[in-house]
Amino acid sequence: MKPLPVKPGRTRIDAVMAEIRSKIASRASLPGTRLPSVRAQAKAMRLSVSTVVEAYERLAAEGVIGARPGSGFYVSGPVAPLALAGIGPELEREVDPLWVSRQSLEKDASVLKPGCGWLPASWMYEAGMRRALRAAARSDNVALAEYATPLGLPALRLLLARRMAASGIEAPAEQIMLTESGTQAIDLICRFLLEPGDTVLVDDPCYFNFLALLKAHRVKVVGVPYTPNGPNVEAFGAALQAHAPRLYITNSGIHNPTGAVLSPVTAHRVLKLADSSNLVIVEDDIFADFELNPAPRLAAFDGLSRVIHIGSFSKTLSASLRCGYIAARPDWIDSLVDLKIATSFGGGRLAAEILLTALTDSGYRKHMEAVRVRITEALEKTANRLKAIGIKPWLMPQAGMFLWCRLPKGIDAGVVARACLKEGVVLAPGNAFSQSSSAGDFLRFNAAQCQDDRVFDVLARALSRAR
Repeated sequence: MKPLPVKPGRTRIDAVMAEIRSKIASRASLPGTRLPSVRAQAKAMRLSVSTVVEAYERLAAEGVIGARPGSGFYVSGPVAPLALAGIGPELEREVDPLWVSRQSLEKDASVLKPGCGWLPASWMYEAGMRRALRAAARSDNVALAEYATPLGLPALRLLLARRMAASGIEAPAEQIMLTESGTQAIDLICRFLLEPGDTVLVDDPCYFNFLALLKAHRVKVVGVPYTPNGPNVEAFGAALQAHAPRLYITNSGIHNPTGAVLSPVTAHRVLKLADSSNLVIVEDDIFADFELNPAPRLAAFDGLSRVIHIGSFSKTLSASLRCGYIAARPDWIDSLVDLKIATSFGGGRLAAEILLTALTDSGYRKHMEAVRVRITEALEKTANRLKAIGIKPWLMPQAGMFLWCRLPKGIDAGVVARACLKEGVVLAPGNAFSQSSSAGDFLRFNAAQCQDDRVFDVLARALSRAR
């Protein structure tokens, strides 16, 4: 074991106490768990016995642990409330997935958010949403007051089946279940397939809330390096052999955060490797409507055998209207319906009615055509302005809103994020997306949120100070 790191201003005793509290908070050490002996703990942490004795005694005085004569020290009390921030290594909040989400959601309208993952409100389908809301207000009392059916609104599921068929995914309406969001879809799948301690593969980098959600399920997360064509196939195969993972969660349309697109060759190789294992693949298709040319879908090649296809419309219609979906094989959908009822009972019928009206509105297609043109222009403009201050895109995406960018050599993204936050600019540092913490010199930029000149002025000042 490596020597215990000690933060400035904190003693070795404090560090031992913090380490034990972290294990209790993350439920790695449950009530009744015997702690290592004083000598064993001291040897493992490369500290003196007296340091560990004092730390144990202080924790015992606080009631966190208890001493049993002749037996040792044990964790006391009821199970600690789950603290996600306490799971895993202690990180600076600027590179913590939950920090990025909270800063983006909590800050007021005066704060610029080039690090957030959604379009500006003025870019969303406001006119169509208002029409859909007026139509909902005129609907019968069943739509306004009743629970949804277990699978969700039949007409919306039928529409989703037709949309998926256009991508080559054969999923009849009976194999589609509506959820409250794309995040709830992944949460239900994790509840269905995972046990604490199981291994899950993710892309490295990947969407940071995948990492935060998997923490809550107390699973082991293994990152697979992501390339411009999809996951590194050799590393993917090695991870299958070494870890026997239960799930792999990915975007195979427009990848978040890199903007890369899965190639057909990589898709076939990934599925061939998965066929020789017990791996289930969760394919998040939330950015489908941003594509100019549809990318391959794993669910289309696989026929929903070991691939589960999910999505939502929070990025194109409204983040305020929460509605997502899961498409999977029939027996899994049946079990997922039971889980959905157990955890949320009836789904959001009103949200589904509004979503259906907005999606079938004659203006939605034209709206998305205009958004795609606008994003393409924003990507080019943002990339050029970033290059002018020494920040280089990893690749130029074919579509989507994200630019995954490398900072000038020797500059840490966390340092830049802290400096920019003080001036009212929220960034998304690379290590929030990286399970291996290997993206410390990267930032993800949302081109649609980079229209204000202040973003680049603040960023240039922060880079200058960091050099």
